[in-house]
Amino acid sequence: MKLSKTVENIPPSGIRVFFDLVLGMKDVISLGIGEPDFVTPWNVREAAIFSLEEGFTSYTSNKGMIELRKDISGHLKNSHGLEYDPEDEILITVGVSEAFDLAVRAIINRGDRILVPEPYYVSYGPLVTLAGGRPVFIKQSPENGFKLMPKDILKYCDNKTRAIILNYPNNPTGVSYTRKELNAIAKVVLKKNLIMISDEIYGGLTYDFDHTPFPTLAGMKERTIYLNGFSKSYAMTGWRIGYACGPKDVIAMMTKIHQYTMLCAPIMSQMAAREALKNGEESTRQMKREYKRRREYVVSGLNEAGLTCHKPEGAFYAFPFIKSSGLSSMEFARRLLEKERVALVPGTAFGPSCEGYVRISYASSISNIKEALIRIKRFLCSQSS
Repeated sequence: MKLSKTVENIPPSGIRVFFDLVLGMKDVISLGIGEPDFVTPWNVREAAIFSLEEGFTSYTSNKGMIELRKDISGHLKNSHGLEYDPEDEILITVGVSEAFDLAVRAIINRGDRILVPEPYYVSYGPLVTLAGGRPVFIKQSPENGFKLMPKDILKYCDNKTRAIILNYPNNPTGVSYTRKELNAIAKVVLKKNLIMISDEIYGGLTYDFDHTPFPTLAGMKERTIYLNGFSKSYAMTGWRIGYACGPKDVIAMMTKIHQYTMLCAPIMSQMAAREALKNGEESTRQMKREYKRRREYVVSGLNEAGLTCHKPEGAFYAFPFIKSSGLSSMEFARRLLEKERVALVPGTAFGPSCEGYVRISYASSISNIKEALIRIKRFLCSQSS
C-alpha cells in the first residue's frame, strides 16, 4: 500500500517516543508530561455533570456555543482590554493543538515559510509541514535566556516568509516576555508584514510580571491569531477545549476547515469551560501559587545538584543544562530512568539545538519533586565517581 511520503518523513513526537519506555516500569516518578497534577475544580466538574443531566448532548454551532464565545469575549475585555466579536472573531476548538493546526492551514500556501523559534513545542514543525509550508527554525541563544530577538527575525525573513510562531510562556523553557520585549518583536512583525500566531496557553501561569497578550500591542490585533484555552490554567487537559481569536476572515477560514474535521468541540466540555470562566479564578490563583512554590524548590535543587538552571518566568517547566554530567540529553534521560526511575524529557525533543538540556515538569506534588531531586543528585554522584 502506498502511503504519504510527507507523513512518513515526519519523525514521531520526541516526547511520546521517550515515554513509551516508561510504560510498564514500576516506581517511576514522572516529571515529563506537561499536565497539571491538580484535578479540575469541583464546580467545573459539577457544571459538566449537570449539563448531561439536563440533556446537553447535542452538536453545537461549528464555531462553538455562542454563550461560551460571549464569555470568552467578556473575559478578554475585562482582563486585557481586548475586544473580539463573539459572532465572527472567536472559534472554539478541540484544544489549542487543533487551534494551531487550523491557524497554520488557514494562512499557508504551498511553499510558504513559517518562522519557528527554537526551543519549540513538538507539534509546530510537523504541522507546518503537513500544511504544505516550510518551517524555518530560529535557534535561540541561552545567553539571551532563550528569548526571541528582533534581529533574529530579520535575519531569517525573506519574501516567502508568511508568519512567525511565538509561544509564551514557553514550553519547554518557561521563558516569557515583558511588554517592552514584545513591542520590539512587534515592530519587526509590522515591518516585515508577517502574521503572528501567538500560542498563549500558559499565559495564566506567568509568575514575575503581568502577562501581555500579543494582540494588545499597537497594530498587532489585526495581524495576530491569538490562541488560548483551558487545559493548563484551569487543569482541564482532558476536556479538550481551546479557542482562537483573530480577524474575521482568518477565523472564517479556520472555521471552514474545522467544520470538515472536528465539526465542534464537545458540548459538555463547553459547558464546563463556561463555569471555569465564571467561577474558576480562585482555583487558578491557588494552583498558580503552588506552581510558583514548586518552581523555587526545583530550580534551587537543580542548581545545588550542579545543573545550571535559569528560573522560568511562567508555565511549569524547568530546562536545566546537563552537559556537566558528560552525557547527551538522550543518554542522561535514559540512564536516569533506568537507574533511578525518574522520567524527564530529552531536550532534543524540542529541537536539535537543545542538546545538553532536559525538560522537567514541576506539575507534580512536592513530595514527588523532593524524591526526584534526591534521585537526580544520587545519579549525578554516580556519574562523577
